[in-house]
Formats: sequence, C-alpha cells, structure tokens
Amino acid sequence: MTTTYNDGSPLISAAELREALASALPPVLLDVRYQLVGAAPGGPTAAEEYRAGHLPGAHFVELDRDLAAPPRAPGRGRLPPLPDPREFGAAMRRFGVSALRPVVVYDGAASMAAARAWWLLRWAGHRDVRVLDGGFAAWQGAGLPVSTEPPEPGEGDFKPVPGQLPTVDGDGAAALARGGLLLDARSGERYRGESEPVDPRAGHIPGAVSAPTAGNVGPDGRFRPAAELAARFRALGAGERETAVYCGSGVTAAHQILALEVAGLPAVLYPGSWSEWSSDESRPVAVTEQPG
Repeated sequence: MTTTYNDGSPLISAAELREALASALPPVLLDVRYQLVGAAPGGPTAAEEYRAGHLPGAHFVELDRDLAAPPRAPGRGRLPPLPDPREFGAAMRRFGVSALRPVVVYDGAASMAAARAWWLLRWAGHRDVRVLDGGFAAWQGAGLPVSTEPPEPGEGDFKPVPGQLPTVDGDGAAALARGGLLLDARSGERYRGESEPVDPRAGHIPGAVSAPTAGNVGPDGRFRPAAELAARFRALGAGERETAVYCGSGVTAAHQILALEVAGLPAVLYPGSWSEWSSDESRPVAVTEQPG
C-alpha cells in the first residue's frame, strides 16, 4: 500500500518529508533542478548544483532528457513536448520509482521544474506524488542533512499508463478561451506581447486571461496558502468554468495546475502551449496595447 504523509495536499513540507524518510516505506526522491528561461547566465548548471549538495538519496532528473521529448521546432532550445511513455518509464525505473512507493520531487525553491515531474508522474498514472514545498532551499533552511554522494541506480517497477490527467490540444484551448477559462501562466510582459525571448511570435491566445505563475508562491519559494490561491483563481473565473492552462512550453503551466490543485480547483493542461500555438501561422495572436 502507498503511504500518505499529510492531508491529501500535493505538497509536503521539509518537516513532513524528514518524518517520511524515516518511515517503513520512505519515498523516492527526485531532484529536478533546472535553469528556466531568464536564469542569470554564467551561473552553475542544475547538475553542478546537484553535485554540490542534494537531499540524501535523491536522484538527479534532467528535465530536457528525462521529462521531455526532443524539441520539434528548429532553433527553439526550450520546447519540451511530452516524453515518449516508454522512455519516461525507463528513466523513472532507473531512479527507483515504483507503483506502490511514494515519490517526492523538488527543485531549487519555487517548484517550477518540480511541478513538471509531479504532473508527468500523475499523468502517467502514479498515485502518490508530492512536491517539496520550498524545494532544496526549504530543506537547507531547516538545517536538514545534505549529501554530495549520488545514489546507486534504482530498480523501480513503474510502468506509465498515459492519460490519467486530462489535456487539451490547440483547438481545445481555443474553445476554452471562448467559452470557458484559459489561463496564461507566463509573465505579464510575454502575455501582453511586449517581450518574446524564445518563440516566433509575441502575444497570447485570443481570449486567454493572464495569471503569471510567479503569483503562486511567496518570496521564499513556498506556495501561498490554499485560501489565498483559491481567492486568486476564483477572481479570474476558475471554479465557475472549465479551466485550462498554458505557458511557453508546458513547464510552468504544470506549476499552475499544481497551485490550482492546492486551491481545490480543477484544471487541465495544454501541453503544446505558446511554443506550439505561435509556431502555427494559421493560429491568431492577440496583444495588449499599453495606454498612452
């Protein structure tokens, strides 16, 4: 049987995780640190950060390699389509992921990349996945032990069954932008069309509502309380209409799905997101002009 460590939240605190690791069935730990778009150049890579210190026993998961398929768009360095289920399953088994053993994923602090792993494992059928709230920073801040030793390869038995979480394609996203609620999890500048550092066109899907992912967490990288998140999303119309989320490449949108689940509100992911939409010249693009 799986073990539940808290009240059903998809999050787990550093203190709860410490207790879980001392239990009869400790969770598999996945370190999913990743340099998202906008990271300061010249800093350490995610792999270097992992080697400098990680939770004892945690396996390093490379987002581009283990949680995504190769980019489909020439020249776009960060377009991670959903991975091939067979390759994803093989990677997870190497990390020790098993169907009946809990999994805890974490990244540096704000859980932007960890949410991708959480969503993928849930989508692939794993029923007990949680995100370490506040990530590695929260673990360190609590004075808990850190290791520089990589673990031995795991011997997991997890076999993905894709489709356990719903998704929409471009047509479905367009339909929800018209008759439901489509949230754009990118920064306000990208939504408005003022900046587009990666994709061929700037702007947003017509009818989408701006809801930057950064608003899900506080300055310490921990998620805001469930009541605050619920108020935020309900003010945008979530809970009253069918809701989908997109971002640039389907990574931070998973963070929005996670925040919505914390708030008790259902939502679906548009995996192709803006990278797919903006690459299709037949798709309309909206921009928000600034006054004056």
